[in-house]
Amino acid sequence: MMDESLPRDNSAAAEKARGFPQTPGVYLMKDAAGRVIYVGKAKNLRARAGSYFLKAAAEDPRTEKLVQEIRDIDYLDAKSEIDALLIEARLIKDILPKFNRELRDAKSFPYLEIFVREEFPRVRFTREPKERGTRLFGPFTHAWQLRGAIQVLQKIFKFRTCNLDINPDDPRWRWFRPCLLHSIRQCTAPCNLRIGKEQYRKDIQRLIQVLEGKKEKLLRELRREMAEAAGALRFEEAARLRDEIGLLESLDEHGDLKTHVQPEVFFIDPKKGLRGLQKVLHLARRPRIIEGVDVAHTAGTDTVASIVQFIDGLPFKPGYKRMRIREAPGGDDFAAIHEAVLRRFRRRGEEDEPMPDILLIDGGKGQLGAALAALSSLDHEPPVVLALAKREEIVYRATDLNPEGDSPIFPAKKSGQSPKALGLSRRSYALRLLQAVRDEAHRFAQHYHHILRRKSTLGEG
Repeated sequence: MMDESLPRDNSAAAEKARGFPQTPGVYLMKDAAGRVIYVGKAKNLRARAGSYFLKAAAEDPRTEKLVQEIRDIDYLDAKSEIDALLIEARLIKDILPKFNRELRDAKSFPYLEIFVREEFPRVRFTREPKERGTRLFGPFTHAWQLRGAIQVLQKIFKFRTCNLDINPDDPRWRWFRPCLLHSIRQCTAPCNLRIGKEQYRKDIQRLIQVLEGKKEKLLRELRREMAEAAGALRFEEAARLRDEIGLLESLDEHGDLKTHVQPEVFFIDPKKGLRGLQKVLHLARRPRIIEGVDVAHTAGTDTVASIVQFIDGLPFKPGYKRMRIREAPGGDDFAAIHEAVLRRFRRRGEEDEPMPDILLIDGGKGQLGAALAALSSLDHEPPVVLALAKREEIVYRATDLNPEGDSPIFPAKKSGQSPKALGLSRRSYALRLLQAVRDEAHRFAQHYHHILRRKSTLGEG
């Protein structure tokens, strides 16, 4: 039955959307009968909801029918983009709006699945959820958003995402070597029995509370537990709870999904790229961490450097770093690379971060020499260092062909190595993976440089 109080077109809804806040949230579109026909999430409610009432949306085949049926629109506030994502998934599951109906297909759209019956429940992204024995959250509208949310939540609750069948009663697990996620403080390593079953399951229950929209209730419980732990002089436990509370409270600050997104598709098979690198570089094991370095400036001003990190062949956004170049002369790319690599690896040693297997420099022989000179001044074992220049697309590697030779850029420093070109086919998976790392380092450096240029030329804060 048509709601007579609603207008005959979407003009009133359009006007209403213009009054929405410019904050994260979920918008609900209704038809002439007052039924919710579409649910969507937004980082900026006013901008996102308002876009449906522009001429482009009315002419777009993907949104044309929806726009024609909209007569009213409402919204729900959220404290962060991730909170909005979780609210959207719950509403779609409960309401099943007409224009979200394709999300009913569990085999096509992504879910977050928790294996609650396991001794140490694992969490995974899936398009094919189990029929029983797990807790499902979703479906989610976009896979990349769910992957980004999982990474942010994993930084807080440090759950495992591996497929290991861990038996806490088997003491042999104490000799198991934890994976990379433990090294970067995103997993508590139940595989090495570094956390008890009860504490781990408590963390999973806290994760479930957040997924169910009970974050504020959880924060109250955590504050009470922290006070009790501090009162009982259990200071280590109190400190851990304090850190967890801080991360949850600042979820809106580090809840930008684009910062943590893992791409769902990649233009090559990352595993083939890594196997190719292992073979061509004669490595004893397949590389897992690749870091890329590039610098950017305009006529020698506002010089910046970027460090991007790929894990298992995919971008790992929390591992990205950026820095202003302070000491290198303006326009001297070699000196800028030297400073960036030196500062990055000096800090890595101080903070006990895991070393990359491969360090890739955007450039040619000169940039490679600058990076080698920086690493030669540090005490720890350097990674495999490569350089990949644009246009020629030739990969150079430091080799022991000239053990007594000087670095071609910094002759005062003995690099002990000279560059050698690797014979990689233009169509090889290994080269294409390195190109992806190089291009991402270049993009990230340019993005930061443009931010600084806007601030200096336009006075933007």
